[in-house]
Amino acid sequence: MATILEYKCPCCDGKIEFDSGLQQMKCPFCDTAFDVSTLQDYDDILNQQAPQEEMQWDTEAGSEWGQGEADAMGVFTCTSCGGELVTNATTAATSCPYCGNPVVLTGRLAGDLKPDFVIPFKLDKEAAKAALKKHISSKKLVPKLFRSDNHLDEIKGVYVPFWLFDADADASIEYRATRIRAWSDSRYNYTETSHFALLRAGRISFDRVPVDGSSKMADDLMESIEPFDFSQAVDFQTAYLSGFLADRYDVTAEQSVARANERVKRSTEQAFASTAVGYSTVVPKNSNISLSNGKAKYALYPVWLLQTSWQGQNYLFAMNGQTGKMVGDLPMDKGAFWRWWALWAAILGALSFGVLLLLRFLDII
Repeated sequence: MATILEYKCPCCDGKIEFDSGLQQMKCPFCDTAFDVSTLQDYDDILNQQAPQEEMQWDTEAGSEWGQGEADAMGVFTCTSCGGELVTNATTAATSCPYCGNPVVLTGRLAGDLKPDFVIPFKLDKEAAKAALKKHISSKKLVPKLFRSDNHLDEIKGVYVPFWLFDADADASIEYRATRIRAWSDSRYNYTETSHFALLRAGRISFDRVPVDGSSKMADDLMESIEPFDFSQAVDFQTAYLSGFLADRYDVTAEQSVARANERVKRSTEQAFASTAVGYSTVVPKNSNISLSNGKAKYALYPVWLLQTSWQGQNYLFAMNGQTGKMVGDLPMDKGAFWRWWALWAAILGALSFGVLLLLRFLDII
């Protein structure tokens, strides 16, 4: 049986064939010509790329509680949203930082892993209040009444469970790039587009990629208040929980592997793309990333949760208890938005009109 070999153009993915007149391989779609030997070397490199495999993570994070440690810990359960919080035995009653409803002590801590590390709170409650006020005042499209009339219903310091993943990423990524050169003479404007096939390969090591272990914490909310400075982390001791709550993890390290893989691979692609400089456009074409040496640890990170209410609506904010970075949803003044949009539309329209006048003055159009 005859075997038909097909080569794809590195520039446009079109099927290329041998041009007997040029004695080269030529793409009929973009008219790019290639030496046969160059194309063969390129194809060999692509074929040598290792197949992408899913890594088996070592997720033996956390440790067993010591003698008497777990006995001093209580588990609070919210009957409204189902949130579970861990605290020391001196806490008699509290309210849920997620929905604001009262929570009751339902039992002692049992079966959970003890964290390996904890980053202690560096900022106190007053700093969180001040950060919220500054955050709201910096947003130009927030209704003026919200700035003055919103009511701070709840503020809680919560240690959020995080699984920290270490991994090495071996990657080989192919990009399609262009470099555009434009010039003109007295009669015509010219544009020359050069096409390039770029290959980037190498290894990147990642330390402590965080994935929160709480289903009640919105993933985008937790990622938005990153990064945390792990250099200030210490070995976990129950004393750090005094005066604070700790969210009880309900997503295991094994269940967090998919998000860890996604974050590591996305960061790898971004790091490799940052090396493709000097081109007008760079578009990834093929990506092959394999992970190895994956390990996980269990840590508690400090987060202030603040709840405000306004016109019957609740708004949740989160602040990094170490750095003070604040994020959260805010209402929008639609009138202010449309005024802002109209202003920028007028500015862009005036600029476009000015550019057209200049071009006409220079006899370019």
